[in-house]
Amino acid sequence: MTKEIEILKNENSYHKNEIDILNVSLKLSYDFEEENKKLKLEVDALKKSFSTFSNSSVKLDNLLGLQRCVFDKAGLGYEEMKNVKHFKNFFVKKNEPQICCSYCGRIGHISTSCILRNNLCFGKTRKIWVPKGTLVTNLQGPKFKWVPKA
Repeated sequence: MTKEIEILKNENSYHKNEIDILNVSLKLSYDFEEENKKLKLEVDALKKSFSTFSNSSVKLDNLLGLQRCVFDKAGLGYEEMKNVKHFKNFFVKKNEPQICCSYCGRIGHISTSCILRNNLCFGKTRKIWVPKGTLVTNLQGPKFKWVPKA
């Protein structure tokens, strides 16, 4: 009888442990279920905001497509639906400015790396700024005298 009591006590403790483990797993499953509900609500909110964004971009594309060309004379006495053009997009990407040399005028390099400016065989000249009117360029004067016709 005592052996049987010991065996039943062991089985009882084993089953209590199993019940505790099942209670913990049940609590975890409830926590996961609540987290799942919260995440579903968040996903639904994000879907709504994304759908309004995608709808607004479609509406903007439609508005841009329906605008009239500036050369369209409809409504000024001309036939209204004749020569109406629908444009997909008026916006054009701006071209980047090209680098131009201030010394020789060629495109693709700047004046500090200009071959014509830095090469010895083309002659290096020193350029300075002089106030206007201080430098006289033609000291000899004109070759001919201009006289009005008689």
